[in-house]
Amino acid sequence: MDISESAFIAAAPLLWQQFCTEYHLSTTQEHQFALFGSLLISWNKQHNLTAITDIPDIITDHFHDSLSITRFLNLMEYKGIADVGAGGGFPGIPLKIMYPTLPMVLIEVNAKKVSFLNHVITTLGLSNIYVCDLDWRTFLRKSDFTLDLFCARASLRPDELIRLFSPSCRYRDARLVYWASAQWRLDDKEQIFFEREEYYHIANKRRKLIFFTRHEKQ
Repeated sequence: MDISESAFIAAAPLLWQQFCTEYHLSTTQEHQFALFGSLLISWNKQHNLTAITDIPDIITDHFHDSLSITRFLNLMEYKGIADVGAGGGFPGIPLKIMYPTLPMVLIEVNAKKVSFLNHVITTLGLSNIYVCDLDWRTFLRKSDFTLDLFCARASLRPDELIRLFSPSCRYRDARLVYWASAQWRLDDKEQIFFEREEYYHIANKRRKLIFFTRHEKQ
């Protein structure tokens, strides 16, 4: 069953207003987030894009959580952002709505999710955003985008993501941010590229962002 933007907002009006106020959303951005949420629910009925289907949870666990990175980084300092394993569009689409001029690449191999992401981009009127259907290792070997920040939320494991820092990779000097539970711990291989971790709360859940980078001598 399809759901309208107004119905999406009406399902959790207080939570919605808190979200819009916290991030100082413009009227256009409010419209885009509500439309994105309604599209996610409609497409999820057939394509299983996300396990989170309740509107309050979408606002909190998808929208808020995707934007948590903005508490710790000024994204306007970056030349381009990649969302690794974009899935239903998180965190890439919320970040693109917040920063409409920032170049964005959504990396996703699942054909149904690729179709959804392209539909969202067209419907929301987003520009300077591209969906790439290469797998991660092929992306690192063959793509040629201008990117200096990679984000990964509920996609690949960090031990796979840190292939980014291989000496032969054109993106080796980029920063990587990984969304993790508060209990998640680094292993020895990941520790080499560890920069810092930042804790935050989403509703009553304590989570953290792990920042990775290639250090000067690596």
